[in-house]
Amino acid sequence: MEKLEEFYIAELANIRQDPIISKLLSKLPPEISDSYTNEQLMGIRIALGDRTWGKHFVDSRGTFSLPFIKWRFYYVFLLGKNKRAYTRREKRFSLLAFSTLVLGFMLLSVLFGLLLLYLLKSSLGINIFPEISLEIWDWFKDLFN
Repeated sequence: MEKLEEFYIAELANIRQDPIISKLLSKLPPEISDSYTNEQLMGIRIALGDRTWGKHFVDSRGTFSLPFIKWRFYYVFLLGKNKRAYTRREKRFSLLAFSTLVLGFMLLSVLFGLLLLYLLKSSLGINIFPEISLEIWDWFKDLFN
């Protein structure tokens, strides 16, 4: 508990150098920004959390208007590494999507392996069921003729 208090006091002393707080204070007139105490700034920093805007790999923002419509519209396209913690719903969806991809890959691999085994069997002239043919070997030979 004592180390936590030491950390809080150290953070409190350096709160004005925090990037988010310094950006906030730079947008305010000096008489207002100087009136904030370190405790108030720490409260603002805690309320804002770790929100850091503008640090994305792709950050495209703009506005546009349509003819004959008095409203203007804006768009925002952001792309970057997700640094947020996942919600329970996002975790479940992520696990489901990953499981689906892995199972799909395994299914395609097995089907491709069976196709290769069938083609190898047919090329060697092995006929397990004499009266049944999938005609894949004939189709495969016709591709190269």
